[in-house]
Amino acid sequence: MDIATVVGLVLGHVLIFGSIMMGAGIGAFVDIPSVIIVVGGTIAAVMVSFPMNKFTTTGKVIKKSLMFVLPDPTEKIEEMAQFAALARKEGLLALEEKLGALDDAFLVKGLRLVVDGFPPEVVRDILESDLAATQERHGVGKAIMDKMGEVAPAFGMIGTLIGLVTMLKNLSDPSQIGTGMAVALLTTFYGAFLANVIFLPVATKLEQRKKEEALLKEVMIEGIVSIQNGDKPAMVKEKLKAYLPPALRDAMDAAAKK
Repeated sequence: MDIATVVGLVLGHVLIFGSIMMGAGIGAFVDIPSVIIVVGGTIAAVMVSFPMNKFTTTGKVIKKSLMFVLPDPTEKIEEMAQFAALARKEGLLALEEKLGALDDAFLVKGLRLVVDGFPPEVVRDILESDLAATQERHGVGKAIMDKMGEVAPAFGMIGTLIGLVTMLKNLSDPSQIGTGMAVALLTTFYGAFLANVIFLPVATKLEQRKKEEALLKEVMIEGIVSIQNGDKPAMVKEKLKAYLPPALRDAMDAAAKK
């Protein structure tokens, strides 16, 4: 998993729960009906908003997006240049011997299309369609996280209103007003906590990973087509470096001069 994700989630929980422990204590912030309202209501709203097949597969998409470490794009560019050198030296069919050692299904698919003799424009179209489908799946995961971040505070407010109504019906006992108000506000706390510490940050991370994966696959698509066209390794590298931000390009150039 990305270290920033781990550190961020842990730090957010430690800061909030640490503050609670130094104050009223964790027991004052535990209320099962409030949890049911916020968590159950959030899940129910998401199930209404999205088809069941997308809702049930969201966990897998999110887990893969957050747990899987994407390759370094500079390393992928070097790999594409090596394939270009091999193809120019021994022919495109020589690439087939390398496919079994690759663990990137997208790259294997692209090189397989090249080895099988598909025209460059067809190879590009197939791989771009594959990329678009992957981005769509990951986009659904982000949309669900966004929706959960949107509705969790709303259900927190609903729970608070329910608690306030219950409290106002028992005003005859002033000693219970403080306790009733505290319980009523807990649902607002739960909703704000879930939205701002978990759902919305995870949605933002998914969007970032989506962009990173798109960049990586665009690099591979361009590299595969360049290999098929017989471009020199140096030309392949220069083409693919155009996809990188300036800092990574400068790092590649510096590494090449050593």
